[in-house]
Amino acid sequence: MVSALALAFFFAKMSPEPRAASIPVLNIPRSDFPLRTESTFLLKEERIPESSLVFRDEIDLLALHRSGLLSLTLVDHHVLPSRDAALEEAVVEVIDHRPLERERGPPCKTTSELVGSCATLVTEKIFQYPVEVLDRTTAALLHGTIVLDCVNMAPEAGKVTPKDVQFAGLLESKFPDLAPRSVIYEALQKAKFDVSGLTTDQMLRKDLKAVSGKEAVIALSSVYVTLQDFLRRPAVEEDLRAFCQQRGYDALVVMAISFNERNEPFRQLAVYSQQGTLRTAVCQSLEASSNPSLHLSPLESPHPTIHAYAQGNATASRKKVLPIVRDFLRDWGRGGTMQPCRKTRAEPVEASPSGTDSRPPERGAAGRKDAPKAQRLGDDLLGDEDALLPPTPMNSLVDECPLDQGLPKLSAEAVFEKFNRIAVARSCEDSPEKK
Repeated sequence: MVSALALAFFFAKMSPEPRAASIPVLNIPRSDFPLRTESTFLLKEERIPESSLVFRDEIDLLALHRSGLLSLTLVDHHVLPSRDAALEEAVVEVIDHRPLERERGPPCKTTSELVGSCATLVTEKIFQYPVEVLDRTTAALLHGTIVLDCVNMAPEAGKVTPKDVQFAGLLESKFPDLAPRSVIYEALQKAKFDVSGLTTDQMLRKDLKAVSGKEAVIALSSVYVTLQDFLRRPAVEEDLRAFCQQRGYDALVVMAISFNERNEPFRQLAVYSQQGTLRTAVCQSLEASSNPSLHLSPLESPHPTIHAYAQGNATASRKKVLPIVRDFLRDWGRGGTMQPCRKTRAEPVEASPSGTDSRPPERGAAGRKDAPKAQRLGDDLLGDEDALLPPTPMNSLVDECPLDQGLPKLSAEAVFEKFNRIAVARSCEDSPEKK
């Protein structure tokens, strides 16, 4: 989101064509904006009102393209979804920090580098021009995004690269009143996990995946409160029923992630369905899973349609649970009975939160030329998939010693990421192919 806003601002300042409009278009509907809690926090801190933003459901990019009035720059991604295939010929530039899935030839200009944050590449582009192009508000947005994406520049998290450090430092030198890294990181990280202002529907949509079989569709949603707090929400059973009915889900698996008083992560899990047979079968499948074993212990539930568990295996993220559900649905489609659990395998999900495309959403885009410039959004929120980033050099003392300001605090994401990597390594060691 910040890459889109900053780049559109840059284009607006630098465009030689007075009739051109540079418009950042955020690639989500306006109704989903409250789900991006770290984004809403950062924009509010910098006094950017929501009313000034343009969302994907508020602009007809196809109509602009058909009128010959659209040039599109993809930011923080480089592949359009199938529903936007007609816009391919309008793409004139790509800026992304992930490995390229496809090459784009001339006249499309491509900037691709495996850094920790796409905002780093946008900052680099802006600094190639006179410094007066950049104002303090844009600098603060870029700086906060780089610090958050790179886990406060902690080498242990494996996200930061020397270029991220370089341009975060350059922003700090040009604007010395920017908040210290640790302060802005803690604030953004707290906002990222803060769901206190969300409705039950919004909490479930914030981090949602769905898989379908021949006989049923099951959604999996991660929530960032204790399961007890979630189940105590007013009218939660009615909310779950409405949530599933509106989207055609037959069952919902809620995975709660929290931290105890020692700041150690723990997980809980709930299964909801109005169909008693399906609910029981899903529970049996999860209880019986051995790869991975979830170590489920029943918890008291205030509602008969919801089965609740403590999940002893804290390394089993939704990425690990989803294949269990996928295998269950394959067996359920053979006659509604559960087969013995087999070894699960990680596969891509079949339905995205929008229910229309299984590929990741575009991170951002900016259109330019003699027309509105469309810029589109980003990140998979708190998704389990991580970009393939190069390891942080552990001897990069030339740029900055990572211990200069004390040991960095690891975030919730970094802890879960480490657990997940350990689990993957162990599963590979235990696989038959390795023996």
